[in-house]
Amino acid sequence: MKYPKVCDYVPEPQPVSSDRIIACHYYPGWKKGQSGVHNGFADLQDYPGRTPLLGYYDEANPEVTDWEIKWAVEHGINCFIYCWYRYKTNLGKPVTREALRLGHALHEGLFHARYRQYMKFAIMYECSSAWGVATGPEDFLNNVLPFWIGNYFRREEYLKLADGTPIVYVYSPNALVEALGGPERCAETLEKARAILKKEGFAGLHFSACHSIHPIESFAAMPKAGFDSSFQYCWFMYPVMIGMENFEKCVKEQSRIIPSDLVIKTQLKRIQERIDYDPRYFMFTCSCMRDSHPWLNIPGIFSEESKKNLMFWKLTPSEWRSLLKKTRTLTDSLPADSIGRQIFILDAWNEWSEGHYISPNTGDGFQYLQAVREVFTDCSNLPDYRVPSQLGLGPYDYEWQNDIP
Repeated sequence: MKYPKVCDYVPEPQPVSSDRIIACHYYPGWKKGQSGVHNGFADLQDYPGRTPLLGYYDEANPEVTDWEIKWAVEHGINCFIYCWYRYKTNLGKPVTREALRLGHALHEGLFHARYRQYMKFAIMYECSSAWGVATGPEDFLNNVLPFWIGNYFRREEYLKLADGTPIVYVYSPNALVEALGGPERCAETLEKARAILKKEGFAGLHFSACHSIHPIESFAAMPKAGFDSSFQYCWFMYPVMIGMENFEKCVKEQSRIIPSDLVIKTQLKRIQERIDYDPRYFMFTCSCMRDSHPWLNIPGIFSEESKKNLMFWKLTPSEWRSLLKKTRTLTDSLPADSIGRQIFILDAWNEWSEGHYISPNTGDGFQYLQAVREVFTDCSNLPDYRVPSQLGLGPYDYEWQNDIP
């Protein structure tokens, strides 16, 4: 049902204060026909509880982005980390907007949003083998880095440390290390990138490497390759994370569903493990759920071997709130100038098919966002829970109306 129009645009956000950056991973894979790997919202027809309260939206629409900004900042989330993909066909050439997979959410959506000043953003350089990384140091320094400087780092909204150093998150960092010629050459290349940034007037460039499931001993490799910090994208509950005995029990007795108490215990254990290893090196992530059923039958997303390790779980909003509280207590004890005390990461805003999301939806409403607000902010604002149809705005599913019942 759509109500009479009562305003001409998204109401202006009323941000709430937090003592740190609360960043949320953002997957821009929902504009019709843009993924090239999956079918966007068409994959969710059998999962109505995952329908966004924006409907099956178009991320290239700045009005959609303004709704997301409003809902995020009113609950304490003040940064989106956008997945950033380079097509392989662009390797060895200067990066352009056309060379980006799923660049629409940033370049057409966020950069033209009316309320963009309320939201910081960063990029997560997707370095898995499916996408273009770099042909070597020259390609990275001469083609990738200038695009980042001109299109992202110079923007006031880009996420930077207190001294003005931009942060780049790197997914599959080992692939970048290999592309740049091994650990020593990677470290040399990243240091050259920092030098270029300094010549451009920045304090430097901070590279953060994703480590979600590796044993603690492997962390030593990343500083040697030139990375400044480490983060998690998602807490994958694989055998190496929860222990083989727990894994086998969940497979046998619970159809691969992991009990919430084990999920919470595992995340807290791994976070404490990292703090004990080095309290200054890590940014910390909390994951609310993981259920990739919509993608299980899509060729090319999961190999048959990787499916053997897939597990499914979902914390209730109350359990999510408990995890956030306990994690906040851990990170509050970090040194004040540590990266983990300054920036906290949530997983994720909108991984609708991969199955981890806190963006408002028909199944859970705003409950996951409300938990974030209660734990990480001073609750000094009054969030607006009206959806577009109640204001006579939208709909935003115009691309999908003829394809999905």
